[in-house]
Amino acid sequence: MTKDLKRKIASIAADLALMVFCLLYLFPIYLIVTNSFKSRAEMYDNMVALPKVLSFQYYASALEKVNFAVSFRNSLMLTVFSILAIVILTSMTAWMITRQKNKLSTAIYNLLIATMLIPFQTLMMPLMQEMSIIQRNTGIRMLDTIPGLIYMYIGFGAGMGVFLYSGFVNSIPVSLEEAARIDGCNAWSTYWKIVFPNMKPTTVTVVILDVIWIWNDYLLPSLTLKSKVNRTVPLATAQFFGQYTISWNEAMAALVVTIIPVLIFYLAGQKYIVKGVAAGAVKG
Repeated sequence: MTKDLKRKIASIAADLALMVFCLLYLFPIYLIVTNSFKSRAEMYDNMVALPKVLSFQYYASALEKVNFAVSFRNSLMLTVFSILAIVILTSMTAWMITRQKNKLSTAIYNLLIATMLIPFQTLMMPLMQEMSIIQRNTGIRMLDTIPGLIYMYIGFGAGMGVFLYSGFVNSIPVSLEEAARIDGCNAWSTYWKIVFPNMKPTTVTVVILDVIWIWNDYLLPSLTLKSKVNRTVPLATAQFFGQYTISWNEAMAALVVTIIPVLIFYLAGQKYIVKGVAAGAVKG
C-alpha cells in the first residue's frame, strides 16, 4: 500500500469520524424540532420518527401558555441593555488599563480576570443577601426587577469583556491616538473616533458570547425574578416541566422558539468570533 493511498484512507476515515460526531451533536436538536410537531401519543410511540402531520398547533398553545410576548420582551430588554453596558464599560476600562500600565491598572486587571475563575454557585447566596441589603438600606429594588438583574449581569460580564478588549487594544497602534490628540481630540473623542471603531471584531465577539449567555441563562433569573410579569423566556419555558407531569410536545415547541433568535444572531456574526477571541488572547 502506497503512502498516497494510506494518506487518502486516513483522510476519508477522519471525514467519516467528523460526520459521525456532527450527527451525534445535532441529534438532540433533531429530537427537539421533530417532537415539537407531534402529539403526546405519537411522541411516546416513536420519538425518533418524523411527525406524521406537520401541525403548528403545539407552537400556538405553547406561546399562549407562557405569555411569550411578555417573556420575549423581558429577555430582549435584559439582553440588549446588559450588553450595551458591558460593551461600553469594559471597552473603556480595558483601554485605560492597557494604556496606563501602572501598578493600580495591573491590580484592577488581575482582579477582574480573577472573577472569571470563581464559580457562580459559590456566589449565589452571598449575592442574594447583598442585593437584599442594598434594597433594604437604599430603597432601590434590586430583586424581582429587570434593572436589578441587568446590574448583576454587568458585574458578571466585566471580567471576560476586559480580558478580550485588553488583548485587542495592544494591537492598536498608539500612534493613531497620538495623532488624534495632535489634531485636538480629547480622551473622550479619541476613544469614540479612533479606539472603539478599531475594536469592532472584539466587540462583535463580546456581543455574541454575551447574547448566548444572557438569553439562555436560567439560574440567575430564577434566583431574582419571582413575578410572572418579569419572567424571561427560559423561566417561562420551564413551566412546562412540572413536578409530576411534563408537556413534552409544547415544551419542545417553546424551546425551538427560544433557540431561533439567538441562532440567527449567532449565524450572522460567527465570522468575527475566532478573529476576536484570537486577538483578545494576544498579550502586549
